[in-house]
Amino acid sequence: MPEIHQSIAQHYHERTKYDPETLSAKSQRLDWAKQPVPFKEYRIGSSFDLKPYILENTPVPDTVNAQWWQRISRLLFRSYGLTAKMPSMGSAVYLRSAPSAGGLYPAEVYIVSRGTELLPPGLYNYQCRSHSLMHYWERDVWTALQEACLWHPSLESTQIAIVITAVFYRSAWRYEDRAYRRIFLDTGHLLGNIELAAAVNDYRPHLIGGFVDEAVNDLLYIDPQQEGAIAVLPLADLLDIKQNLPPGRTALPSATETDYPHIPDGHLLKYFHHQTQIQSGTTGKLNLPAVKQEKSLEDKYNFPFCLKIPTATTPIEWGEKLVELENTMHKRRSTRAYSGEDISFDELKALLDFTYQPQNYIYQSLDPAPDYFDLNLIETFITVCGVKRLEDGCYYYAPKAQELRQIRFKNFRRELHYLCLGQDLGRDAAAVVFHTADLKSAIAQYGDRVYRYLHMDAGHLGQRLNLAATQLNVGVSGIGGFFDDQVNDVLGIPADEAVLYITTLGRPR
Repeated sequence: MPEIHQSIAQHYHERTKYDPETLSAKSQRLDWAKQPVPFKEYRIGSSFDLKPYILENTPVPDTVNAQWWQRISRLLFRSYGLTAKMPSMGSAVYLRSAPSAGGLYPAEVYIVSRGTELLPPGLYNYQCRSHSLMHYWERDVWTALQEACLWHPSLESTQIAIVITAVFYRSAWRYEDRAYRRIFLDTGHLLGNIELAAAVNDYRPHLIGGFVDEAVNDLLYIDPQQEGAIAVLPLADLLDIKQNLPPGRTALPSATETDYPHIPDGHLLKYFHHQTQIQSGTTGKLNLPAVKQEKSLEDKYNFPFCLKIPTATTPIEWGEKLVELENTMHKRRSTRAYSGEDISFDELKALLDFTYQPQNYIYQSLDPAPDYFDLNLIETFITVCGVKRLEDGCYYYAPKAQELRQIRFKNFRRELHYLCLGQDLGRDAAAVVFHTADLKSAIAQYGDRVYRYLHMDAGHLGQRLNLAATQLNVGVSGIGGFFDDQVNDVLGIPADEAVLYITTLGRPR
């Protein structure tokens, strides 16, 4: 039986840790005959082709209708569209604009339309291979979506919403129970793309993580044993002043489960997901505008004797009409190998600025306060092994103070190589960014559902790092597989800090 003080989220996290003594014994050869297909197909429905509107310079009629189709086409393409087709073992691997662990792409993107002049009411699935919308349900479901989202205010005047789901087996085929972590990191990457692509195309996504799971699953007609809703994003059209609403709460708590049975390997992922759901029968307007608890992490490691290095810098320029940002979203790729050469401190500062200081980009028409679930729960550590004018060691990053605080004095290349499961990316990177959270404290605030929120926020931050690095020609690659406890040892942080995500930065080989 589990220890009474462990919630199911804590139990899941402990049980899915990679440990050097057990990892090789647990690892299994992949069954390629059971490899999942990363696309959904529909036998019935009508298709709306978005390809004619995919690029800004594509000739389209100069009408309001054509401009609307162009905006929604570019939003979806930059968020989750296909960017390359590569041969693999006699078939093809399709790469998308949002990165995914193992190229498995567990996320599905749906559009719910309230019913507009151009997009009839009902449900649509984004078909990225054909860059089209499949209209598979033609009745009005907007009121049902509002009810499922507990009457979130951003659904009052908006006309369309994106719903992101996860097809669990796509990731679990390779990563087994630990896939749950990667599914939400991947979704965070997608949220980062949606945030930025929406700004380019005059939309404002309002993030909703608090909804009745069963109701949203039923609304989409998906099998909850295979697929589950994980985020809802009403899209406020910034060209329509009636839709420009204040944001409501992005995160609502679930129950905290401490009384659970023994769960066999291979069943933990789905059991955990079910236990983190907000159950049917939850009523009331809980999603009112939030009064956020400003639990600041700014005082952490703020010792008088600690070396503190300012990181404020000039923002990255994304060009007229953010053309360079769109191009960067299209060409982004995960770096496969680093040369071991240094990056500059100015480059590192620019990466941190774009990731953590969105208010500096309002003059470039980007959202100065994009929605996250709760960044007050996320901590950032950076190990430096090759940054010019910055001493090797481990630093805590305080985003509000915009400074690095050195907490360890050492070159960690050998340790990073080991804790990143022997991947050369860890050894040869110039800097490695770690996102962590005090899991017990986070659960006390949001229940076990917070495990979703933490990983989506970490992935969202990671995607901003990805895009900034690509724009600056700095190599970047996220790592979701690592020896968990050894990371805590290397960073010198408490054992109960959950390591969420690792992003490596360096010179591409």
